[in-house]
Amino acid sequence: METVAPFIEVVEEIKEAGGEIFKLCFQCGLCDAVCPWNRVRDFSMRKLIREAAFGLTEIDGEDLWRCTTCGNCPTQCPRGVKQIDVAVALRRVATEYEVFPASVKSARTARASLISEGNPLQGERKNRSQWAKDQSIKPFSEEMEALYFVGCYLSYDPRMKKVAVATASILKKAGVEFGILGDRESCCGESIRKAGSEEVFKTLAKDNIKTFIEKGVKKIIVSSPHCYHTFKNEYPEFMVHFEVVHMNQYLMDLIEDGRLELKGEFSKRVTYHDPCYLGRHNGIYDEPRNILNRVPGLELVEMENFRKNSLCCGGGGGRIWMDTPKEERFSDIRLEQAKAAGASILATSCPYCITNFEESRLNLEYEDIVEIKDITEIINDML
Repeated sequence: METVAPFIEVVEEIKEAGGEIFKLCFQCGLCDAVCPWNRVRDFSMRKLIREAAFGLTEIDGEDLWRCTTCGNCPTQCPRGVKQIDVAVALRRVATEYEVFPASVKSARTARASLISEGNPLQGERKNRSQWAKDQSIKPFSEEMEALYFVGCYLSYDPRMKKVAVATASILKKAGVEFGILGDRESCCGESIRKAGSEEVFKTLAKDNIKTFIEKGVKKIIVSSPHCYHTFKNEYPEFMVHFEVVHMNQYLMDLIEDGRLELKGEFSKRVTYHDPCYLGRHNGIYDEPRNILNRVPGLELVEMENFRKNSLCCGGGGGRIWMDTPKEERFSDIRLEQAKAAGASILATSCPYCITNFEESRLNLEYEDIVEIKDITEIINDML
């Protein structure tokens, strides 16, 4: 019988990440039952946890890179096993040894771009605020009401720039005194941390924190749930606290305070997709729906798998930069669910979700069936 030697680095890295809590796993299999991967292929988080407990993980394999950190399994686990922490710890070991399967190598390009330009999209730092060149948006200064932290995809991606413009337009129409950081803004670092590059995350976080403090930032408005989660839940690790508000929350406040008045009719059936990092990770379910229900003429319908049971788009955990075969894309399933609900618009509030849904829209040839919108794009059209 072959004797397999344990990979001691794996065991030690996991202990450092989450203590010995992974040993609580009694292999019930609930994590596998709710994992979105098992809708498209065989994958076992339970097996990954078990192998990790004994240091027997194959760090050169695909499986430790599959987790999208969607948050489904921790919410179902009866023993409090921190599956996401274990997955990220395994990726840190693989990253340290520069061991990446073919499908993950594109994430290395994103990492290099983050190190050199502060974003994962290979955009030049000096062009970070090009989206705003015709928008009359001021640089942030301390006396302003809030900082609008735009984020990487909204700064560089052609589709997502439209969301940045819509967001800025809404803030201006509401009379909000806000500004942006321009080329002083760096990626929040959430996804590269989940992809195992802890030191890159720390560098990005420290750069942003230094800028926030120098500029006198107190309140931060964000469009990305990943930025929201990181500023709210992870930057406090560096002993700093900022008031962080997702644009959905801020929109609801602006409407309730009478600073925005919705006009006209939006006579369409809309379904809302709960992003993992807004919903399961941070409990923001009501505000997006409350906003949509305020839109005159809009009919809001729910898809299968909504609120805490929402189906992940597949972009979390750094997988937005990794290669996923067409037949294994959760986003395709999501668009099929939107179509089944009879919706002509799939609305959401996350750049990763929109990016994946737009790609699936092309793959499925749904261009004339379902339109993808950020909530801010709908609201901006009603002002």
